[in-house]
Amino acid sequence: MDIGIDFGISNIDVAIKINGEIRFHTFISSNESISNKFHDVINKLDISLPEIKNIAVTGGKSSDLPDVFRSASITKVNEVMAIGHGAKDIYSIKENAFVVVSAGTGTACINYQANNFHHLGGISVGGGSLQGLANLLINTSDAHEINKKAIKGDRGNVDFLIGDVVNNIGGLDRDITASNFVKARDDKNYNINDIAAALTNMTGEVIGTVAYLNALLVGVTKVYFVGRIPLLKSVRDAIDQRLGLAGVSSEYKPNMEYANAIGALAYLHGKI
Repeated sequence: MDIGIDFGISNIDVAIKINGEIRFHTFISSNESISNKFHDVINKLDISLPEIKNIAVTGGKSSDLPDVFRSASITKVNEVMAIGHGAKDIYSIKENAFVVVSAGTGTACINYQANNFHHLGGISVGGGSLQGLANLLINTSDAHEINKKAIKGDRGNVDFLIGDVVNNIGGLDRDITASNFVKARDDKNYNINDIAAALTNMTGEVIGTVAYLNALLVGVTKVYFVGRIPLLKSVRDAIDQRLGLAGVSSEYKPNMEYANAIGALAYLHGKI
């Protein structure tokens, strides 16, 4: 039995490989030390310790963990490598050059080129930003609740759209955002569903913009997404709308939220 663990800011994701099959688990992260987090995860998995052969860890301060736990070796995997290997494994990517965007609590862009993974850059906007702002503005930080409200809402009641400002500007669609939240300058009495729609849209626009800029920077026209935030339809739609402005496509697949844990396992098994 081999285990991959990703110590994220918001969640701890686990991928367990048993007889060729991978099982997934997620636990809420805490402010405990990395050692306490590690032992807590192992205890919660409720598995026979002698069956564990190898453990691959990534994220957080996992590099501070010892090299051995009981009889199992612990391999520390750089997060860039974990993201890259995870995406390559999930999507069965064959291209010689590609870009992966990890959209979780924050956002990171990874490039694969010359048989190696490189960190292109990142931004602090992501799921954590969405949850924090939503908690301030609509009194919930539950991502799925935010998404439900956003789908019901109309961000055009909060945002200025291109169609509100001009008749035509460079062929842009009328529903492209001209300015986020600008209509809230004069009135605080907005429907919470409309606010949720504006929040998820803004989050997706920022992620989509940084994604296509990094894709164009290295000369590719497709981005592979991993992480939890693209699971929210309202955010994913905004990402894709923004990518479309630059002629860049996207791909999303099941289990992309476990990419780092999968990537740690893939690294352990020498996949590239």
